[in-house]
Amino acid sequence: MKISDTKKLAAITAAFFITVAAFSGCSESANSSQTTSSVSQAAKSDIDASIAAEDIDVGYDEESSVGITFADGSAAIDGEGATSEGETVTISQAGTYILSGTATNGRIIVSADKTAEIKLIFNGVDITCADNAPLLVSKAKKVYIVLEDGTENVLTDSASYSLGEDDSNTDGAIFSKADLTINGSGTLTVNANYKHGIVSKDDLVITDGNINVTSASTAMVGKDSVKISGGTFNISASTNGIKSTNTEASDKGFISVTGGSFTVVANNDAFEAETVLSIEGGSFDITTGGGSANASMKSDGTPNRNWQNNMSNGGGGPNGMGKPDDNGNGMGGDPPAMPTADDTGLTIETAANTTTDSTDTTDNTSTSAKALKAGNEVNISGGEFKIDSADDSIHSNGNIVITGGNISAASGDNGMHADGNLTISDGIVDITKSYEGIEGSIVTIDGGTISVVASDDGINCAGGSDTGSTDRMGADQFSSQDGVELNINGGTVTVDADGDGLDSNGNFTMAGGTVYVCGPTNGGNGALDYNGTATVTGGTLIACGAVGMEEGFGDTSTQYSVLHDLGSTISANEKLTITDSDGKEILSFTPTKTWQSVVFTSADLKEGETYTITAGSQSESVTIDGIVTSNSTEMSFGRGHDGGRGF
Repeated sequence: MKISDTKKLAAITAAFFITVAAFSGCSESANSSQTTSSVSQAAKSDIDASIAAEDIDVGYDEESSVGITFADGSAAIDGEGATSEGETVTISQAGTYILSGTATNGRIIVSADKTAEIKLIFNGVDITCADNAPLLVSKAKKVYIVLEDGTENVLTDSASYSLGEDDSNTDGAIFSKADLTINGSGTLTVNANYKHGIVSKDDLVITDGNINVTSASTAMVGKDSVKISGGTFNISASTNGIKSTNTEASDKGFISVTGGSFTVVANNDAFEAETVLSIEGGSFDITTGGGSANASMKSDGTPNRNWQNNMSNGGGGPNGMGKPDDNGNGMGGDPPAMPTADDTGLTIETAANTTTDSTDTTDNTSTSAKALKAGNEVNISGGEFKIDSADDSIHSNGNIVITGGNISAASGDNGMHADGNLTISDGIVDITKSYEGIEGSIVTIDGGTISVVASDDGINCAGGSDTGSTDRMGADQFSSQDGVELNINGGTVTVDADGDGLDSNGNFTMAGGTVYVCGPTNGGNGALDYNGTATVTGGTLIACGAVGMEEGFGDTSTQYSVLHDLGSTISANEKLTITDSDGKEILSFTPTKTWQSVVFTSADLKEGETYTITAGSQSESVTIDGIVTSNSTEMSFGRGHDGGRGF
């Protein structure tokens, strides 16, 4: 096909909008919250996620291109710039090369000048290599793989490579030491039996294509960065799905996704960025570590040591997450015994570093099975997500910023975890299963619609990292921690937690939004739990739970609140209403579990007014006699408790 001016114009226009979106996203991230990060690290504003027009352009001049056809144990070359020896083709000059045909034991090697740009047109090519990478780019400035419309293209390697000094670190079926771009609307299938599927030691850019990767290790690696603006991806990985690994610069080691459709099944992490993971759009169906049924965290907060034995590309495993019994007697007994690998027949696949090459892309042995993971920041401003993860669904060793998107997640550990700050300002977050739902040092909710189901705490604020052990973030913190906060300023938050509903090892501040908490049925936890102060200046909250560890807001608040214990337990699914003296309904909520204690606050509450609390057959009145009104005798009211649970 010949160069199309229309396609070039379309590519330039598309690249312009991707660049604008990338930089506008930086601005949005920087201004999404007034909370200042306590972690000095890379953020979305530090990365260049723009995509050039050349990365989108699929046009080429067929007349000036070199044709390479594989057949009958050899490769026929029509043009200059390439040579062949049997089924091995070496490309040594810049230009465009059209590849087709089948090689049963062949290779494509690009070894050109370091300034050369090379375009490989995959026009129905099927290459199997018995002892090395089917496509090796050893030297070039940049290589483009264009998937011709309507074609099927397949690259397959074997379980072992025969490597020499010049290619000793080759570990992918497509392995490039130069920048690598994949585009076009055709199909590429990579069967990576040795280690990785697609590897670039520099930048990996994908703007289109139907890409299927099955890998013995990681499916796709871009050392400096991975940028994806479109395409359909079906990934089955024995370790990680997509990752970027550069640890040497804060503006590298990132993954940026602005579009595309992804189905990822990985034994370990699905998306892993050394610095920043930025997602602005796309659809994502992700399963890691056998899914949430193969929970990495037991209900008592200790690791499920055997969970990694139950991974197998989406295979399920036993559920280590228990719940308190209906009578509130702790956590309902010991978690079920976990079978051994021999019991299940499932194994975890890991790959150890085996080379001293500083740019090696092989995987360290890992027991991490997170869906979305970054070293510095996870930033989500758009996209549709369906996540089923054995480990955290969204995890950052630094910060998490959510400004949009529709996220549905079932987790065997935390729904979202940030070692630093976690901020949600818009979007839909639905955590249908978790050990702890949302966790960070400073959690700030400015907007959005958020729903959390947790077998322990719904929202947990505590300093430190999530180690999945007795040093687990937030464990046994009995005193207030500096720099730990829960701030709710807007949005709608619904929490169903068997531990604490809202838990801060520091302060809790509410200035707006609407919050519903269906809290614990056992007296060892509270619907609200904090170790510093709790202040309400606006918004609406109803939090129901057991009697024993209940807490309400403090007297430094400026909006009236009530903590009230009823005379007996209310059955599950009984509607709770709060009405004024005229019978007008002020608040209502239907908890799905038994409860006896309720905290509520609203701008409609007035001092001196009498309100009626009705639930089931019980009806009790309370008169607002100050900024804080309480009949609770179980806990000191309006401040953090010195001996209570902070986890």
